[in-house]
Amino acid sequence: MSNPAPTPEHQPVLVVDYGAQYAQLIARRVREANVYSEIVPHTFTTEQILAKNPAAIILSGGPSSVYADGAPSVGSDLFEAGVPVLGICYGFQAMANALGGKVAQTGLREYGSTDATSTGVSRSLLAGLPEDQQVWMSHGDSVHEAPEGFDVLASTEGAPVAAFANEDKRLFGVQWHPEVKHSVYGQRVLENFLFNGAGLEPSWNTGNILEEQVARIRGQVGSGRAICGLSGGVDSAVAAALVQEAIGDQLTCVFVNHGLLREGEAEQVERDFVAATGAKLHVADERERFLSALKDVTDPETKRKIIGREFIRAFEAAEAAIMSEAADTGEPVRFLVQGTLYPDVVESGGGEGAANIKSHHNVGGLPEDLQFELVEPLRELFKDEVRAVGAQLGLPAEIVQRQPFPGPGLGIRIIGSVDEERLELLRKADAIARAELTNAGLDQEVWQMPVVLLADVRSVGVQGDGRTYGHPIVLRPVSSEDAMTADWSRLPYDLLARISNRITNEVDGVNRVVLDVTSKPPGTIEWE
Repeated sequence: MSNPAPTPEHQPVLVVDYGAQYAQLIARRVREANVYSEIVPHTFTTEQILAKNPAAIILSGGPSSVYADGAPSVGSDLFEAGVPVLGICYGFQAMANALGGKVAQTGLREYGSTDATSTGVSRSLLAGLPEDQQVWMSHGDSVHEAPEGFDVLASTEGAPVAAFANEDKRLFGVQWHPEVKHSVYGQRVLENFLFNGAGLEPSWNTGNILEEQVARIRGQVGSGRAICGLSGGVDSAVAAALVQEAIGDQLTCVFVNHGLLREGEAEQVERDFVAATGAKLHVADERERFLSALKDVTDPETKRKIIGREFIRAFEAAEAAIMSEAADTGEPVRFLVQGTLYPDVVESGGGEGAANIKSHHNVGGLPEDLQFELVEPLRELFKDEVRAVGAQLGLPAEIVQRQPFPGPGLGIRIIGSVDEERLELLRKADAIARAELTNAGLDQEVWQMPVVLLADVRSVGVQGDGRTYGHPIVLRPVSSEDAMTADWSRLPYDLLARISNRITNEVDGVNRVVLDVTSKPPGTIEWE
């Protein structure tokens, strides 16, 4: 789905993606400032960028060196267009290089927390900020000379020019990453650019999302009919509720019970969502289809693609059933609604220059012969924005605040092949972990807590005075704001002990519980 056309009320701030996943985070931070943002690839020409009528432009970071063969570049004509520009990290260096500054490969790298010292000359970008601030760096090259006409605003030990500005031309840049929370005054820097440097007004919010998406959905679907798969998660529920807001009874929600759900989820979908929305719901019991297709499959990418393929096939079967029930309408089901989010697109290689970390059944796993036109009303939104839209649509907190759960379900939380016995084992362990987390009052503090079964691993244990040879269960509690980056949640030891004791005592076949303490990056949130 293409990006929405800008409206007079909110011209977009364009984030030019130079191949770093942080481009998505920059866009989110801009929206947090109540300014509308969109993302475009670095392959866009200046003409293409300006054709979108941007209110301002932000050049993102990226993994390249400006001197490397084939490295992305930015045309100097962009800076003559009169549009305010902020360069960040690689975008800062590319900007300096295009305008005649000097970018040097000194071999002195800066990664992580760094102290930046302001020169005190900034009228906008660093205005109102302390002289010394903690920033987050990730660079090898450094700007050593600012372009002619630019003032140096700050420096660090490894970056003589860590920030610069040409106030008259409204051109700015910083070497650090203001979009990450580790840069203490990062959001202030972005807001200073938006409001002081670019002169924008904070006039955009999630209410705009709701209005715009309703209009876009009506324009796309017209008098056609659509189906939407409900997984029980936040994304599909909000997508369905949003599309129903737009087209009403033209939407039929389909709940495919693929047998990869957690304990009690099937009942929750049928009860809570229908009660909240009054939506038409078609239930398809496809457990045998999925288990048969996944038999003896261990490769995670293959699993994801099989689940995506079978999901679509189940939908096609549901479409036939739905059409036979409503043959008198004469209008075929041509649209498939999906709850794809920004992070799904990025991690599936949807952003220009982004690595294909994993396929996602909402993005990368669809069959080539897909017979539906996709409607993806959440494709440009982050999770917090999705929750806000869901609340505006009247969905209950039990749905809106639910922890994220992957579309492929427990199929990707079993490391190894999937069968009913392993699924049941994992369901029991997962239910215990979720119950204890809820009882501890930590549901809202933990972004999500995948429970993983290492089905192809066994370890020796002692249970009931006898030797056992059981499976390990992995607890993966993580804290995050948007799934782009994450850290492991520091759960209380007594809570971890209760979860471990209950799982090893109550779940046959498990004799060990381990805790995953890896951040993202380098790890992903899900194991597969």
